Amino acid sequence: MDANIELWNKALKGAMAIPFVKVDRESFLRKELSIYCNEDQINLAISNSPTKVLTNRQMSKIANGCIKYHLTLVCSASALAGLPGGWALAGTIPADIAQFYAHVFALTQKLLYIYGWPDLQNQNGELDDETAQVLTLFTGVMMGSQAATEAVRNLTKAFAGQIAVRLPKQALTKCAIYNVAKQVAKWIGIKLTKDSFSKGIAKVVPLIGAPISAGLTYWTFKPMANRLKKHLDEQMDLC
Repeated sequence: MDANIELWNKALKGAMAIPFVKVDRESFLRKELSIYCNEDQINLAISNSPTKVLTNRQMSKIANGCIKYHLTLVCSASALAGLPGGWALAGTIPADIAQFYAHVFALTQKLLYIYGWPDLQNQNGELDDETAQVLTLFTGVMMGSQAATEAVRNLTKAFAGQIAVRLPKQALTKCAIYNVAKQVAKWIGIKLTKDSFSKGIAKVVPLIGAPISAGLTYWTFKPMANRLKKHLDEQMDLC
């Protein structure tokens, strides 16, 4: 296997193993929509889509709140990882990366559910191989991959007009996302190597390692989150 793909797969599996990465679609939507919707509207959002009951402005406000929440948490975790004597050893850099992408994946699920995507977990409530492929594509979108963006557009079109509570596996096969996901995984792996080096340098600088590490995380995570939200907003405008 290509070394860059293998690197991404390790980061992917490490992140998906962290408990908070799993977002229960129904519980999340009930909590977030309770401010704007009555019980009937919430049930409709869960069985169909939040786009049926929320305005674009409301969806944007919820999405921005989710971004702010995860941005705060991921920067705090990164600062802790940069503290001398804590995680500031070369061997702990993968743990920091896993935390980072766990927040990326959790946020991705939340934003997708707000914008009408079906549940990414399987019937057993697990994030399976199909989920991993979808998360890889959306990570590519967040990092600016044109191949990933095009694949996600095609996948969104395949979902159009369907009412699916769970991710339709047939659509994934029809859109041939597995081949694209492999290409994107390699592309991310190359960038991940550079990112790991930058964070590694920040962590071994005494005293200033924590703020540098948190700063690097902020200026990496925030643009990624905003790029995903922009993509979803654009897809909404096309619908």
